[in-house]
Amino acid sequence: MRRSPVLASAWCFLFAAPCPTLLAADGPASSAADPAPKGDVTKYSFSASKIFPGTVRDYWIYVPKQYDPARPACAHVNQDGVQFKAPEVFDQLIHKREMPVTIGVFVTPGRVPAPRPDALDRFNRSFEYDGLGDEYVRFLLEELLPDVETKTAPDGRAIRLSKSGNDRSIGGSSSGAICAFTAAWERPDAFGRVFSAIGTYVGLRGGNEYPTLIRKTEPKPLRVFLEDGSGDQNIYGGDWWMANQEMERALVFAGYEVNHAWGDGGHNGKHATEIFADAMRWLWKDWPAPIKAGAGSPQLQDIVVAGEGWKRVEGTYQSAWALAANSKGEVFFRDLKQKVNFKISADGLVVDDSANPLGFHAQAYGPGDVVVASVHHSLVTRAADGKEKTVADDVNADHLAVLRGGGIYTANFELQAPPGMNGLCYCPPLGMPTQMDSMNSICPAGVACSPDQSLLYLADGGSHWVYSYQIQPDGSLKHKQRYYRLHSPDSADHAGASALRVDRDGRLYVATAMGVQVCDQAGRVNCILPTPGPATGLEFAGAEFDTLYVVCGDRLYQRKMKVHGIHGFDPPHKPEKPKL
Repeated sequence: MRRSPVLASAWCFLFAAPCPTLLAADGPASSAADPAPKGDVTKYSFSASKIFPGTVRDYWIYVPKQYDPARPACAHVNQDGVQFKAPEVFDQLIHKREMPVTIGVFVTPGRVPAPRPDALDRFNRSFEYDGLGDEYVRFLLEELLPDVETKTAPDGRAIRLSKSGNDRSIGGSSSGAICAFTAAWERPDAFGRVFSAIGTYVGLRGGNEYPTLIRKTEPKPLRVFLEDGSGDQNIYGGDWWMANQEMERALVFAGYEVNHAWGDGGHNGKHATEIFADAMRWLWKDWPAPIKAGAGSPQLQDIVVAGEGWKRVEGTYQSAWALAANSKGEVFFRDLKQKVNFKISADGLVVDDSANPLGFHAQAYGPGDVVVASVHHSLVTRAADGKEKTVADDVNADHLAVLRGGGIYTANFELQAPPGMNGLCYCPPLGMPTQMDSMNSICPAGVACSPDQSLLYLADGGSHWVYSYQIQPDGSLKHKQRYYRLHSPDSADHAGASALRVDRDGRLYVATAMGVQVCDQAGRVNCILPTPGPATGLEFAGAEFDTLYVVCGDRLYQRKMKVHGIHGFDPPHKPEKPKL
C-alpha cells in the first residue's frame, strides 16, 4: 500500500471563503513542441430534482478533445463547481496518458430560490454535502448524470459516460470533499476514486462518525486521496486538521488504498490546487486494473472468508419471511406473496416445501427438529414426522426463540396486537405461557439466546438498542439491560434491527438497515457487513452452519463464513470470555 504523502509546497493562507471555486486559472505548462489539446467547458443549469425539490444549480461539463463517443468515457464529478484548475490539469494528464480520457462534471450545491424579493434563498450546501446517507449520490446517479448525457459537446459529439465505479472519480473541497467521500462510500459501484481536500469530517451533520464506521465496516473497493493543512479550521464543529488525519489512520487500519498530502496551510484551496495533478495521477494509476478492497480489521478477518461476498440465492420465491434452520442445515421460510413455503437444502438449492402447510408468521427449530410456529395467534409444534400439536392458545408471536430444553420465548409489539398473551412471554415445555416483560415502549424485532443459553437478547426495532436478560433456571428473566448499541443510518432515527442470530463464539449478528452488524458478547459492534439492501432477516445454515443467509427486500443472499452458527437444537456451549 502506498502511504507516502505527495511532496508539494504548502504555503497556504487562511481566508474566510470555505469553498473556493476556481473558474479561470492557468494550467500546468505544456511543451511547445507537443502542446496538450484544450478540452471544451460548457455551462448548464439544472432545476428538475425530485430528490432535492425546488433546488436550482449550475454545472459545467468538460469534454477532452481525445474523447470518442463510440466508447463511453471515464468520468470525474466535483462539488462546488470547477476547482483545482481541473480542466487544465485534465488536458495535460490525458495528453500524457497519465489518466484515461475523462469527462468532467463540475456541479454547484442546490439552492431553493426565495418566494419574494425581501426573503432569503434556502441554501442546500450543508444539507446536501455534510449529511451522511445516499441522497446526494442518488441525485447524481438518477438525475444529474442522466441530464449530462442529454447534452453534446460544442462540436456535436454525444456525451456517454461509463457506469463502472472503476471508471469514475469524485472530489471536492471542504464540505464538497466529505460529500465526495460519502457518495463513494454509499455507492462504490458507481465511484471508486476519491479526491478530498480540507475535508469536513467533523460534527456538523455526523461526518465525525466516519473514522469509526470505516474501521468497523467491511472494506469497499475505494482508492482515497486526502489533503489538508495544519492551519485548517478548529471551530464549533471540530478540528478539521485532526479529523483528516483520523480519517487517514482509519483507512489505513481497514486496509484501504489511501494516500495523502499534509501541509501547513489553512481552509482554502491553494495547496489542493498545487497537488491536484499528482493526486489524480495516483488515483488513476494502473487503470483499468480494478481497485481492490482491503482485508479489514482483525475482528472482521476472524469471521469472513477472504474473497467471499454475498451471492444471490436463485429460486421461484417472491419474498422470504421467518428464516429458520433445522439440524441438517436446511433453511425453511415463508413466501408471504405467494402464501407458500420453501426450503433451501444444505447445498443451497431452493425447493418447494408444500408438504408443510403451516401458514406461520414466525418459526424456530428446537430439539429433535421439532418446529415451533406462530399460527393464527397460537403456538403450534410440528414434529419431523409431520404431526402437529397446539401447545398454547392466545399467544401472539412476531418472533420466537427455542431453548434446548424445549422452552419457548415469544415477542410481539403489545400495542398493535390483538387480545391475548402479548409482550415478551415464556412458554415452558409443560405449562402455560407467562408474560416476562411488557413491550409498551419497545418494538420487538428479533429474539435469540446466547450460546450457553444463559442470556436472552431482544432487539428494539424502534431504537439502536438490543436488550439483554439473564435466563433463570425456571425460564424467568432478570437483570434487563439496554446492552448492545447499534449504528443507525443517517436517514433514520433507529438502526432498523429486524432479526438476531448468534455464533458458537458468542457473537450476536443483527440484521439492520446498514447491513449485518456483528457484536461481541460485551455489547459492542465490532464489524458491519454491508448487504445488497437493508437486511430484514438472517440465519446460519449449511452442512457446517457456516453459511450466513440474509434477506434484503424480496431477495435472499448467502455467503460463506469462518464462524459457525448455533441454534436451539444444539447443546449449550460456553464461549470464551470477551476481551474487555
